[in-house]
Amino acid sequence: MAPHSNMVLRKTADAAPHTAVDYLNAQYEDAAPQEILTAAIREHFAGHIGLVSSFGADSAVLLHMVAQIDPSTPVVSVDTSKLFPATILYRDQLIAELGLTDVRTQKPSSDDLSKTDPAGMLWMSNTDACCHVRKVLPLERALTGFEAWISGRKRFQSATRADIQIFEIEDDRVKVNPLADWSADQILDYARQNDLPPHPLVAEGYPSIGCLPCTSKVAPGEDPRAGRWRGQDKVECGIHMATHGREIDGSGI
Repeated sequence: MAPHSNMVLRKTADAAPHTAVDYLNAQYEDAAPQEILTAAIREHFAGHIGLVSSFGADSAVLLHMVAQIDPSTPVVSVDTSKLFPATILYRDQLIAELGLTDVRTQKPSSDDLSKTDPAGMLWMSNTDACCHVRKVLPLERALTGFEAWISGRKRFQSATRADIQIFEIEDDRVKVNPLADWSADQILDYARQNDLPPHPLVAEGYPSIGCLPCTSKVAPGEDPRAGRWRGQDKVECGIHMATHGREIDGSGI
């Protein structure tokens, strides 16, 4: 794109955010994830974009791509205080191996927890409220000041993600989904080709990994996300779509 495209985009975004997103989606409709990321990090949102990572089952792929472009790109990670210990160790391993230099770990506010989850057992009675206080609110705080953020969502993952665009507007901030149209096989192939370490829990039967209390093993043939909030009518934590808490007070990412 022309050198002045960033200025044009910002002016367009100030006037009509959805028009700017439409422009970006048309511009990068057939682009590879690396091209999308390079443009977002170095051009359109330079200095104002971060990658949000759970350091989950397939997080290494997007983290590796970003590290190849600029290892100083901010990486935001929410530690709910309910994560698997293996996820914490995996996070530290990836930070070291990929050379990431600006990983920011955000935890829930102690004040919020004392008001809504003083015993730490809210997940047993209201998973939406638990996700809200432990994931949605911390991420909202962590993203303060960012114009855009990078997500690892893929269309194949669930019905709620089947129609996601590469660029989206959410709460006056641009969300970038560079892997939106990638398949599970493409994710695995990239990881193998680049010798990326797998999350240790994947081999134990956890193809999708969230918080320890709300993640169970998945049997052969089950949907990979079947182990998330098993037995409940819930498929998202609230970071990517409205849940109970967000509907109440309008907050969320």
